[in-house]
Amino acid sequence: MNEKKLILFDGVCNLCNSSVNFIIDRDKKDVFRFASLQSEKGRTVIKQFSLPEGEYDSFLLLEKGKLYMRSTAALRVAKHLSGLWTILYVFIVVPKFIRDFIYNLIAKKRYKWFGKTETCRIPTPELKAKFIEQ
Repeated sequence: MNEKKLILFDGVCNLCNSSVNFIIDRDKKDVFRFASLQSEKGRTVIKQFSLPEGEYDSFLLLEKGKLYMRSTAALRVAKHLSGLWTILYVFIVVPKFIRDFIYNLIAKKRYKWFGKTETCRIPTPELKAKFIEQ
């Protein structure tokens, strides 16, 4: 059995929640599981990889014991999506500092542009199995 890849996301960010919905709709092979950075699981991963607790609000991908961040995480996710989204993985050849510069510009403005909720998302009963709550 293949180990599921874990996506950690900012649970109060509207852009992040929309991204999770986008991924779920295109995860035809059921390779991803999700947890918010604010959840117990999210805090555990942050601590495990010695990231600054309470300050870290990026998109993370935990795959085979390795943690990917920002643009690298997003591109590695795209590689596993159905449809033409896999083509986006070609941008992995762009130097990380350039990819992350663009990623960070969007990340800094995401609350202003897309809004913020007061609470983390609650998955529907059909999607509950894809989310790790602890």
